Amino acid sequence: MERTNLLPIGAGDLVDDLAEPTVPRLLTKDDIRRHFVARVVGPDRGGGLHLQRGDHDLNPGMTPVAALRAAAVLVPLIDRTDGLTILLTQRDANLPHHAGQIAFPGGRVEETDADDIATALRETEEEIGLARAHIEPVGRLDRYVTRTGFTVTPVVGLVEPPFTLTLAPMEVADAFEVPLSFILDPANRQRDSYEFQGVQRHFYVFRYGERNIWGATAGMLVNLAETLTGR
Repeated sequence: MERTNLLPIGAGDLVDDLAEPTVPRLLTKDDIRRHFVARVVGPDRGGGLHLQRGDHDLNPGMTPVAALRAAAVLVPLIDRTDGLTILLTQRDANLPHHAGQIAFPGGRVEETDADDIATALRETEEEIGLARAHIEPVGRLDRYVTRTGFTVTPVVGLVEPPFTLTLAPMEVADAFEVPLSFILDPANRQRDSYEFQGVQRHFYVFRYGERNIWGATAGMLVNLAETLTGR
């Protein structure tokens, strides 16, 4: 990935009007639930009809493939004593697609799945061994269309510790947590670009320690931050 100038996005945004500009208020589980209850818009917004985002948002002229494949991921928010965290995975370096990239647990919707929530819970259990008994689904973010031809539904779930993870060999190399407050702080949201097939592609990126969270995962995190901050 070729690095270019990094631009902070919305440095003046706040989690609420009383918060310090760069120190967002820590949100609680009840805050998360209230945000998603208030987010119901239009018919079946909680079940099937969503707004749509995607790689094309920062890349005018990019056209998604015609036949999109349905997928779902879990956006796991873990209730830690010092604040909510987001659980992310790092894909195995030997995978044929998106090797080594940071992602949410998830995958393609199967015919046997009752809905996208069932897909996200099943894939999470298969990939990292997080049992659905620990997860309380609270809502969905906007569907995200990828350049590679997937329309992904991010399912937000509150995760109750303690739990034990078992990573799927040859699929998931690592799992780690990022403070939700880090994602909500607009100073940590940046833009980057790289050249792909002769075209400059732009995307969001969160740089957390030595990890670069970018692409579709970062785009969904931006959606999460905007949902929880109201901006």
